[in-house]
Amino acid sequence: MQRKWFQYWFNSPYYHILYQQRNDAEAEFFIDKLTEYLHPKTDAKMLDIACGKGRHSIYLNKKGFDVTGIDLSEQSIKYAKQFENNKLHFLVHDMRRLFYINYFDVALNLFTSFGYFDTEKDHVNALKTFRKCLTADGILVLDYFNTEKIIRNLNSCEVKSLDGITFNITKNVVDGKIIKKINFEDKHKVYNFEERVQAFSFEDFQRMLTKAGMLIEKTFGSYALDDFDQSTSDRLILICKKA
Repeated sequence: MQRKWFQYWFNSPYYHILYQQRNDAEAEFFIDKLTEYLHPKTDAKMLDIACGKGRHSIYLNKKGFDVTGIDLSEQSIKYAKQFENNKLHFLVHDMRRLFYINYFDVALNLFTSFGYFDTEKDHVNALKTFRKCLTADGILVLDYFNTEKIIRNLNSCEVKSLDGITFNITKNVVDGKIIKKINFEDKHKVYNFEERVQAFSFEDFQRMLTKAGMLIEKTFGSYALDDFDQSTSDRLILICKKA
């Protein structure tokens, strides 16, 4: 089976160089707000889907929760494993494939770690696996960018210099996908990567979650959990339960 863009890019050291400015303080602020809102029980079991290097998982574990982080990137999981303990575990796993059944109290899919697949059927199947891993009254938190605002403010060309590498970035909307092309040279070798993320709206998520047997209970538009406004919010954060 042909490897997809996310299997190459997320496993590349250059992905982490380009996004090294990601803010741990912001991630922790969001987790604080979420746990304050959700009030999970102290022994809650949590699943961090597409956990990357584990920054959200590690902080949730510090707050006392039993956390499992899964990600397709072997390199990210290898890094995260150094933080494991008896209530924090990391595994290489594809979010589309079944994991534990009726096991987790909370499943989190954060920082636009969705929308990577080719068809709506693939995305609905992923949401169905999220649902299956949850207990009867379990909660799914899905955090996506606000597509309408992203497209309206799309910066078509950008140059970033990090760790001696100049990243040339172009962004376009093609066939309902936001496509980011990332080109650069390092050690006399030219690299070309891309990110292809579906431009899902709130209505798209509503439709897909319904197909997956889930209901949206609450919608937020920022990591401070402000109300969602389609024209002004930075994020689309969905709190979902089994239908």
